[in-house]
Amino acid sequence: MIYPTIEQLTKGEFNRYELVVGVAKGARIVTDRYVEMRANAQKMIENHETDKPLAALIDPEYKDQKAVKLAIAKLDKGEFKMVHSK
Repeated sequence: MIYPTIEQLTKGEFNRYELVVGVAKGARIVTDRYVEMRANAQKMIENHETDKPLAALIDPEYKDQKAVKLAIAKLDKGEFKMVHSK
């Protein structure tokens, strides 16, 4: 069984196609955040502000999980919200 279920994620307000679009947008946010963290970490290394490796400067949550899986988890926890477009 897939967890969380479609019903748990949509709470009956959205259909599964809207859920796919919402998760894709959430995954884009996750990816953009990872790219931002990586760029900042590389800048710190280039400017000799730290002696830590690149991997240690990036949040493990973003580094170790796929963007879609993380977006679904954030949607389930309520960190991401879906709204009806007008």
